[in-house]
Amino acid sequence: MQQAEIGIIGGSGLYSMPGFSDVHEVSLETPFGAPSDPYVLGTLAGRKVAFLSRHGRGHRFMPTEINYRANIHGFKQLGVERVLSLSAVGSLKEEHHPLDFVIPNQFVDRTRHRVDTFFGDGLVVHIGFGEPICGEVANVAVEACRRAGVNVKSGGTYLNMEGPQFSTKAESNLYRSWGLDVIGMTNLTEARLAREAELCYATVAMVTDYDCWHETHDAVSVDQIVAVLLKNAEHACSVVREAVAAMPKTPGCKCGSALKNAILTQKNTVPAATLDRLRLLVGKYFDSEQKAGT
Repeated sequence: MQQAEIGIIGGSGLYSMPGFSDVHEVSLETPFGAPSDPYVLGTLAGRKVAFLSRHGRGHRFMPTEINYRANIHGFKQLGVERVLSLSAVGSLKEEHHPLDFVIPNQFVDRTRHRVDTFFGDGLVVHIGFGEPICGEVANVAVEACRRAGVNVKSGGTYLNMEGPQFSTKAESNLYRSWGLDVIGMTNLTEARLAREAELCYATVAMVTDYDCWHETHDAVSVDQIVAVLLKNAEHACSVVREAVAAMPKTPGCKCGSALKNAILTQKNTVPAATLDRLRLLVGKYFDSEQKAGT
């Protein structure tokens, strides 16, 4: 039985989602370990929604420490089909001001220390990732921002750095020279795994500050950043309500069949233990062949 249809991931400053009714928590175990936190399930705008705090309540996990595989697999276990991810970011362009939201449609990877695929151990899968964001969910998010009165930029590129340290000025200026829009530490890893799990995924990047390239950077205090985080969280709750209410009942994209032509390994050679661990993700492709052969 589907326990939720839409997943919400909360980032820095967003550890809960007010407005849910029929709320209850579910702690899951996955083949990849425990997710960051219990999933908070409830009804929002008449839709079944699951909320997860990416860093855990109390902000316990650094970006590199997050169990991204467990987080995404947990949504799949709950029956989620769409994931809307909210994330605090730094701005790499003058035009993206603190309190602005950006809905990126591309990523650049600068991570080094994290696992970002479900596959391996005898099963090789190469997903298409030229368009890493679900356009349908992204469009819903953009319109939700506009209805919520949030200044939003549709499209742009998110630079995913490793962290936990922020950039040097040389790095920040390099990223600016590439024409990138925002910088964060988490969302590309999620997007890759969501595509492998055949989930629709889009990012709402909430600008907290200009990265260290900006001349005002040294004048920004921690208190100011926290104040922006709190205001962004308030805006995020409004955007999520609008997005959930407007989400189409049936996906009109191809995210749900991302693995159809991506499995390279000859299926009868996949180790039984690997297939068992990944059955929720790939079982329909293996089971259909077995039925066709009977």
